[in-house]
Amino acid sequence: MATVRLRRLSGSLRHGRLSLPAAVIGAALVAEAAVWLLRPHGVIDPVEVRETAYFTRSQLERAVDFRTGQRWLGLGTLAVQAGVLAFLVARPPRRTLALLERAGRGRRLAAGALAGAGLVTVLRLAPLPLEAIARERAVDVGLVTQSWSGWAWDLVKSVGIGAALAAAGAALFLGLMRRFPRRWWLAGAAAVVVIEILFVWLAPVVLAPLFNRYEKLPQGATRTDVTELARRAGVDAGEVYVVDASRRTTSANAFVTGLGHTKRVVLYDTLIDRFKPGEVRVVVAHELGHVRQHDVRRGMIWVAIVAAPAMLVVMLLTGCWSRRAGASPGTAATLPAFALALALVSFGASVVSNQLSRRIEARADTFALDLTRDAPGFIDLERGLAVANVADPDPPKIFVWLFGTHPPTIERIGAGVSFERSQKGAPESGEQTR
Repeated sequence: MATVRLRRLSGSLRHGRLSLPAAVIGAALVAEAAVWLLRPHGVIDPVEVRETAYFTRSQLERAVDFRTGQRWLGLGTLAVQAGVLAFLVARPPRRTLALLERAGRGRRLAAGALAGAGLVTVLRLAPLPLEAIARERAVDVGLVTQSWSGWAWDLVKSVGIGAALAAAGAALFLGLMRRFPRRWWLAGAAAVVVIEILFVWLAPVVLAPLFNRYEKLPQGATRTDVTELARRAGVDAGEVYVVDASRRTTSANAFVTGLGHTKRVVLYDTLIDRFKPGEVRVVVAHELGHVRQHDVRRGMIWVAIVAAPAMLVVMLLTGCWSRRAGASPGTAATLPAFALALALVSFGASVVSNQLSRRIEARADTFALDLTRDAPGFIDLERGLAVANVADPDPPKIFVWLFGTHPPTIERIGAGVSFERSQKGAPESGEQTR
């Protein structure tokens, strides 16, 4: 009986009836295994703390009210874009595609490039009303400082860049589909890895300056602190830059970006101007932790591991939906199916990769605490960032699981409290109150 079932399963796989489910399960297992393989160790276990011990009731109500509305608007944006793609998959715009074929002088790749640029432009503009509402709500709580005209100009630039990149991507993948009809997922996986490397390497010096001004951190107390922390941490942080984030927002942040000679630590000017020197030191130590642990490279390795099984799922979904729509493989008519498949797989991959991201951020927090030995400063920083960014300190777990790239604020405060107690030799249980 078992032998018969195995034969039936094998036959189903050969005929494609189970190829898609098997590919999805396989991709998910590979992604989870990659998270397990690449996760950093040595993370502080946070203790449970109460929100009301660190935030006033009005701060909590303001944050929950703002972030709840923004979450629903964000979900609405995703739904609109998914709906547009699903509609185009079900009913491909054949007349428009025919016009694109003529505009491309009969060249399929040229037509595909035009279709890719047009598709991304439509997807970017379709949820614009929801994005405008979200922006107005951010203005109301004091997070946005940029004028509407400045926002519109940024939108024009982002749409133009997105269209250009989509045109190149569409031509590339349509070419791979035509050249390797049954194996283009392998070439596509290699392309994804190369694109990831190029983007990480070039984005800091090519794309980022189109939207903000980056200046090297000037001589002074902050630069001295950065140099001293880097020396104690034993890391080469590359260059340290300050970005003029205040032209758009009052929120504060910092990040590590780049690869090789483009590697850099970037601090928001709002962080330097509005937070205490000790708190800025903690932020710098956190970012140095990313450099020390090679976290940018860690993320790229995860993409390299997951790319092949993920692109196999994309190929199977694209083929299934294209056949139903009567679209010929490798033509512009297959782009909506390819875009929808890529979007769904990318979303699923991001949910899994967020597990790794949250662990990486927790490890960077641990590194910052070990390096600065300043648990009170760390706790004050996390509290201050949440207030400045109007962040929900303890968001719903489903949203953390789906979209959270960092541990929730209340969890990070709990890690600071845990470290503080370990320094004092206090028991690792109970709650911190203020």
